[in-house]
Amino acid sequence: MAALVVAYAFTPRQADLRSFDPSEMAQLETAMWRDYYDKRYTALFYHLYASTRSEFGFSPFRSLHIALSAAEAARTFQPTRSRREADAALPGLVAYYRDLAPAAPAAFDAAEVARLELDWWQARREAVSPNDYGLTIARVAASTYGKSADDPGIRQFGVIRAQAMAYRDARGQGITEADWAAIEIQLAEAYRSLKMSVALEASKQERTITKKPRRGRGFDV
Repeated sequence: MAALVVAYAFTPRQADLRSFDPSEMAQLETAMWRDYYDKRYTALFYHLYASTRSEFGFSPFRSLHIALSAAEAARTFQPTRSRREADAALPGLVAYYRDLAPAAPAAFDAAEVARLELDWWQARREAVSPNDYGLTIARVAASTYGKSADDPGIRQFGVIRAQAMAYRDARGQGITEADWAAIEIQLAEAYRSLKMSVALEASKQERTITKKPRRGRGFDV
């Protein structure tokens, strides 16, 4: 039994960052935001684990490592008051993106993507417009999925996600259950946009790979 448990936890899976369900991701991310602002780090870790395990298909062990890195980065960032202090969260973010990289459709620089992630975290605190830091979120997604940052679906994902965050910030301590429900709806819209963009690209790649060469009058054309 012990051998079976170890095999289940450690056996590599065919993880894919494109395999998520938009509604499920919106629900999990809303829960993570609530955990973060309530400083419930154990619950934050659990929801991070659930997202990597159920939505991306990582093994239990790899999901555990990814969730620990992300939760540690968030916990480290939360009490900081400047970008210089916030840099302490970079090692956790780099580890997080490095672990995600094998499931990405294209190679990316984990350190660069981690810096971009931290850029938009800090930008929120500096009263930058969500339409502006939303473009940084889009750049993170573009790098992670091997897309152009100018892709309409990627841009829409970034901006809507930023607007959902700005909505939460505007409510502050007075946020209600109805507000959280509205945020989840916004996030679902954002993730639907991302899903359509990356799924369309995957479909194009599959057609390119499976397309058979045409033949005409004895010559390959």
